Amino acid sequence: MKRAGTGARATAPERSYDGRDAQLIPAGPIMTIGATRGRPLLADVVRSELTRLILGGEFAVGSKLPNEDRLCERFGVSRVTIREAVRGLIEDGLVVRRHGSGTYVTRRPLIRNSLDVNYSYTDHIQASGLRPGRKLVGLRTRPATDDDAEALSLEAGTPIREIRRVRTADGRPAIFSIDRIPAALLTRPLDRSDYAGSLYRVLTDAGHPISHAEAILRPEVADKELANILDVSPGTPVQQLRQVDFDVEGNPVMLSDEWHVTSIIELLVYRRGPGPVG
Repeated sequence: MKRAGTGARATAPERSYDGRDAQLIPAGPIMTIGATRGRPLLADVVRSELTRLILGGEFAVGSKLPNEDRLCERFGVSRVTIREAVRGLIEDGLVVRRHGSGTYVTRRPLIRNSLDVNYSYTDHIQASGLRPGRKLVGLRTRPATDDDAEALSLEAGTPIREIRRVRTADGRPAIFSIDRIPAALLTRPLDRSDYAGSLYRVLTDAGHPISHAEAILRPEVADKELANILDVSPGTPVQQLRQVDFDVEGNPVMLSDEWHVTSIIELLVYRRGPGPVG
């Protein structure tokens, strides 16, 4: 399995971008209803951290949680607190207790996304009952590399617009993407919020509505940089998707590399039957 970095088959990541980075742009208005409280209960803190570790891959599906003594030592809390936190994980469907054996991680991905149709990730996350969000972490114009140029049918060195974003589900990073669009297609002035939103909408407004796409999937593992972006442990399996989108004239207009956290979003492919059997 290949170790994934944000430069995998894409331009090696650079540290300088136009403007300020990491501006959180929610997908829509967020309303919280209910009583608020000050400091969270200690069991809630431990429960939240264990959830993060499970989603991040430190405790893999099917693995056994450390026993109470080890968890007490790790978090510096009492057995009562650990039991309450684990009870919360059971209620969340993250773990199951097997009598006489221990507590095991049972989590399946929160979201299943079919690749048969180009769905909006924001709409799909919301339809799964989760709160979607988007974070724009990089925006710049740069020369197309040989790799970009081949995918987009350009001359190497042609200016392209590169957009780096993180999509979240209930505040948890689910997808990191690097999208590249030929700068010549973006004729009207755009601000950061436009790029944080639907790039299909940007392309449609520019006169290049998307007709279809071609995608390649690769299993990879997160390196330190990607793990930091997606809030997972280094070495966590991720699903990498490389896609080229074509407009209605058949021209390639966007090249995308995406890294999906497999504990949160699962990519599903519908396959037809084998056809006539001789």
